[in-house]
Amino acid sequence: MKTIAALQALVTVASLDIEPTAAELDAIEQEMPLIRAEVELLDAQIMTIDRPANELDGRRIRRARNRVLAARRDLINRAGTEQTGGAA
Repeated sequence: MKTIAALQALVTVASLDIEPTAAELDAIEQEMPLIRAEVELLDAQIMTIDRPANELDGRRIRRARNRVLAARRDLINRAGTEQTGGAA
């Protein structure tokens, strides 16, 4: 019988107590409007899983998709102006 050994180091509790850095928290804060818009879209889609979508559901999903697209556009534009130093 062959023995099985772990090929990776063990994960300890100390390695899981890492807090996010300030830069990571700032990045999350910058992306929060997009995250919220994606959650709204997911909520709208979940509502129609167990029943056929009616006209109101279709509008809700369409508005949520538009919010996601607008949030992505704003995030990309904001990132683009930060990289160029604000000069467009």
